[in-house]
Amino acid sequence: MTKSALSILNDTFGYPAFRHPQQEVVETLISGQDSLVLMPTGGGKSLCYQIPAIARPGCGIVISPLIALMQDQVDALAQLGVRASYLNSTLDHNQAWQIEQQLLSGELDLLYIAPERLQQPRTLNLLQQSQLALFAIDEAHCVSQWGHDFRSDYLQLSILAEQFPQVPRIALTATADQRTRQEIVERLQLHQARQFIVGFDRPNIQYRITQKQNAKQQLLRFIHNEHQNDAGIVYCLSRKKTEEVATWLCQQGMNALPYHAGLNAQVRAEHQSRFLREDGLIIVATIAFGMGIDKPDVRFVAHLDLPKSVEAYYQETGRAGRDGQPATAWMAYGFQDVVKLKQMLETSNGNEHHKRIERQKLDAMLGLCEITSCRRQTLLRYFAEELPEPCGNCDTCLTPVETWDATEATRKALSCVFRTGQRFGVNHLIDVLLGKDNAKVKQFRHEQTSTFGIGTELDINQWRSVYRQLVARGFIHVDMDAFGALKLSESCRPILRGEETITLRRDVLEKRSSERKSGNKYKLQQADEKLWQALRACRKQLADDQGVPPYVIFHDATLMEMVNYRPETETAMLHLSGIGQSKLERYGQEFLEVIRAHSNDVSPDTTGNDSATLEETLSLLLARMTVEQIALQRGISEDTVYRHIATLMQDRRIALRQALDISQDDINVIQDQLLAQETGEEGFRFKPVFEALDGLYPYGLLRCVRVAMLTNTVEDVAVL
Repeated sequence: MTKSALSILNDTFGYPAFRHPQQEVVETLISGQDSLVLMPTGGGKSLCYQIPAIARPGCGIVISPLIALMQDQVDALAQLGVRASYLNSTLDHNQAWQIEQQLLSGELDLLYIAPERLQQPRTLNLLQQSQLALFAIDEAHCVSQWGHDFRSDYLQLSILAEQFPQVPRIALTATADQRTRQEIVERLQLHQARQFIVGFDRPNIQYRITQKQNAKQQLLRFIHNEHQNDAGIVYCLSRKKTEEVATWLCQQGMNALPYHAGLNAQVRAEHQSRFLREDGLIIVATIAFGMGIDKPDVRFVAHLDLPKSVEAYYQETGRAGRDGQPATAWMAYGFQDVVKLKQMLETSNGNEHHKRIERQKLDAMLGLCEITSCRRQTLLRYFAEELPEPCGNCDTCLTPVETWDATEATRKALSCVFRTGQRFGVNHLIDVLLGKDNAKVKQFRHEQTSTFGIGTELDINQWRSVYRQLVARGFIHVDMDAFGALKLSESCRPILRGEETITLRRDVLEKRSSERKSGNKYKLQQADEKLWQALRACRKQLADDQGVPPYVIFHDATLMEMVNYRPETETAMLHLSGIGQSKLERYGQEFLEVIRAHSNDVSPDTTGNDSATLEETLSLLLARMTVEQIALQRGISEDTVYRHIATLMQDRRIALRQALDISQDDINVIQDQLLAQETGEEGFRFKPVFEALDGLYPYGLLRCVRVAMLTNTVEDVAVL
């Protein structure tokens, strides 16, 4: 008899409840139906096929293009007690044969296979002889010929529907617009599949796009001021540039490695492995890096070159902040990015239809860069998702863009293009506008044109900004057949004739602030910092011993819950996010020993929880005063009183029922919702519990009840 999906989620993966819509997806697959799942990075896609594969008879076959990551995926499942393996080109004949025998004898829950292997008759024959629970097609957007990650091997995956019609299939991706979703359905024959579109918003990521001035120095200031010692990814367009930037960052005292398809396979594997296992490492990469990277604590993704499409930008920036903690997507963007990408597009081997679609994608990316309203709203709108209000967590929300009436400057810029014969690039046009009497201007007698010297009210950077925005808006296009010459588009005529006005964004020079932000996303007191570092050291040692990344043992969010609640028993440990029965059995005692070794550490609290104020709150609680009465008498907020109570319970100085006049029925209601709350890599969130209880109980009370559950202090304790 198979275990229920919920018991697998609880006992194996250590989460008390499903996120929306994981349960529906899991039930759909378990019942034998097909599914298409579009869920943002970090949203829990893998559970949608891993749990049904365990619950259904047979083995789940996962088709993944991520050969270099299969070992880590299998290692992570092994930590949970799941029987998983992989078949790919890294195995020798004997290793592959042993895994095939495990599949045939029913000893595997999950088997990862590269898509090209499915074309081999040997593999198809092996699958025909095996009991199969399901097929999971990961990174399903790779099937789209219009997508940024197209893999030709994915076009052959329709064979699954043809040869295994009784085996349910699930296709999963984090990035797909309407066109790509339709292509996934057509090519994978998923016409009858239930579609689950969760949404694209990643609210913890701050989106920022700045104008290029000195891109490497801008990147250095960004990392130095905001992400010192953080793990991050820097994307560049060319292989040569990745190596140059990585070397330069190392010269600036940072730990950086290059990654691109031109590197030796062994070097690529080593750099990827180091990035997954080491803290604070920066990978400087082309788009060859990143798909499927599960490292949860990537704090920033930076682009030194413009991505080719909004889909590519979303996919690449989505590799930051998988743990739900604040992360930054930063990009430096300039006119030459536009020229370079248009040149690559026009010289590509695609037919005219393909090029037209790619131009539309690039235009949408340029629009995102030049927008003056909320960037997140524009980004989500591209994927047909509406955000009702500006996000408050992008550069245009945090520092509203200043605009200016650029009608006259635009007419001058357009006229200069026309008067010089639509044969020259932006640098020469700016020289003419500024009246520079240089050799090239004299060679073509442009000092005699009516536009010579008429633009001295703006400087070089301001004119570059004008031309960049005019190209982005489609008033000018770059003719790559004419070596990057700027030419007028039909849409500019109304402006030239004086029939329309135009407003442009005013580029602001980046401030060279020397102020640094803390590299630690968790603000900890001294004693808590000691425990935090001790827990991280324990995790690192366990990970090194097994040759796996530290997050495979426990995520940061789980370690932070250990710091916050300091569980003393295995039962209390099971209440923490990310700890199931398997990991408890493997690591529970070792982490409990670390916690016990720091049990006498005391942190002075700068938020109102210092010893004196806690003592006063404790005295008033023992005098049977209510939270409201204590807040009124002491002149502090009720939330602060609740925080005092939570701290006192964590120190086992008072129990929940001693501190608060709360009935057992109310405790039961709150506990039920706390246990039902969905948790994941980012840890526990109280807002869904508050909303599920219709706001009847304050956040502070919910926090106290959870502390009581974790520390076993619901009933009386000996008051010290």
